[in-house]
Amino acid sequence: MRAGLDGSMEDEAMDDPNHNSWERRAPGLELRGQLCGAESAIHGGGETACGDTLGAAGVGKSGTTAAASLSIGTSASKFLMNVITMEDYKSTYWPKLDGAIEQLLTQSPGDYIPISYEQIYSCVYKCVCQQHSEQMYSDLIKKISSHLERISEELQGSPPDLYIERFNIALAQYMGALQSIVPLFIYMNKFYIETKLNRDLKDDLIRLFTEQVAEKHIYSLMPLLLDAQSTPFQVTPSTMANIVKGLYTLRPEWVQLAPALFSKFIPNILPPAVESNLLEYAAQDQMFQRELIQTGFTRGDQSRKRAGDELAYSGSSTCASSRGYR
Repeated sequence: MRAGLDGSMEDEAMDDPNHNSWERRAPGLELRGQLCGAESAIHGGGETACGDTLGAAGVGKSGTTAAASLSIGTSASKFLMNVITMEDYKSTYWPKLDGAIEQLLTQSPGDYIPISYEQIYSCVYKCVCQQHSEQMYSDLIKKISSHLERISEELQGSPPDLYIERFNIALAQYMGALQSIVPLFIYMNKFYIETKLNRDLKDDLIRLFTEQVAEKHIYSLMPLLLDAQSTPFQVTPSTMANIVKGLYTLRPEWVQLAPALFSKFIPNILPPAVESNLLEYAAQDQMFQRELIQTGFTRGDQSRKRAGDELAYSGSSTCASSRGYR
């Protein structure tokens, strides 16, 4: 019987050398029917016996359908178990992100905060995978905007003698927080902000501080900086450098408000020096020295020099020069 079956298949193959009718006739199903018929003739079990035998082997029609249904049902149930609905996002995931962002925005530079970066990173990843990027980005912007509004109000109520220092603290604290917030939301930035909005998260958050804090206070801050510059050590050099560099990072156009001030901390702000202006540069240096003396800054008590110091220095330099010419 096996030889007859093989012979009939070979004859059909010879009649159809290009195999044009194989797919149309479903040879696999036809072959399975022939095998079932042969098994029924041998064992006498008929269709039921063949169906049971093939079902046990995993190729019966009823067995295949049941296995496929079970597989689809299991996959669907697993998928439904991992779905994050909008209600889940608002009640479970965003509160975790909100608390972490609040801690990062209010921590002092160098402080340790007890949050799990891995947990926050995982929350962001899951929300992005479940198509909640748009809502999460909107919530993040609202959260940070609300924080910056409070910062701006606190600065408005600051006295002039504390204004510069408080602005410096607010700027440094915010820039330090961005170093943690931006990496935590890297998946949202990559798969939503960059691809759909054609922007960058860090640029958006820096723009928020510029618009909601710096722009509102720049014309109150700049006169105080210029006054502090004219009085030595009224403001520490590190504070002055941080503010000037920070303002330049936020908006380079603000250099035009005080080019001389910005040029002391940022290179290539003023035009390059030229030889024809050397006398003018020397006059500016002398004027600066006179201003320092008028404000009480002195070179120290020159009367404490030991007698003969200048003579000894002059003699040593003369000896050195004479040795150099020999």
